[in-house]
Amino acid sequence: MLEAADLRCERGGRVLFERLSFRLGAGEFLRVSGANGSGKTSLLRVLCGLLTPSRGSVRWKGEPVAALREEYARQLVYLGHAPAVKGDLTAEENLSIACTLAGVAASRDAVKSALARFALPDDVPVRRLSQGQRRRAALARLALSGGVPLWLLDEPFAALDAEGIERLGALLSGHAEKGGAIVFTTHQDPGFAATRTLELA
Repeated sequence: MLEAADLRCERGGRVLFERLSFRLGAGEFLRVSGANGSGKTSLLRVLCGLLTPSRGSVRWKGEPVAALREEYARQLVYLGHAPAVKGDLTAEENLSIACTLAGVAASRDAVKSALARFALPDDVPVRRLSQGQRRRAALARLALSGGVPLWLLDEPFAALDAEGIERLGALLSGHAEKGGAIVFTTHQDPGFAATRTLELA
């Protein structure tokens, strides 16, 4: 499904990683770990096509992602480390807009259900939520993205309490059980086993 071949990434004149290769099939988790500055976020950006590697290639179902462009973009969800939510909007408004921009059809009831899955109020401005709740507000998009086969998640467990980690873990496991593929970075033990692991030095 997703293949990285001989990847090399340089940022600011420094080599973050090189000779990096792997294949990820349907139903598999890839956990990427490593110290700050080791290239975890850069790797995710390379995998989703936002960053061009200095060497190597990324393929989706055998085709280079650089050639697939928008077609590939519709096949993935990328959530960065920082919650991409607007403080003046409610969690419901943020999620509705995110779905619209991603081309995901979601009714108001579906949006409310996704937020309820993460125990979030839907009518409170995000600026009044805790950091953990803001993270949940961003992650709620995953509850509406079951039909998107590839999830690329940068530190999805950051700022979550034990309950939030459990809720997210159940969502990720469910996606994999339905044939989805997931790449996630983390500094912490999420409490469930990934099918693949990758340590960036």
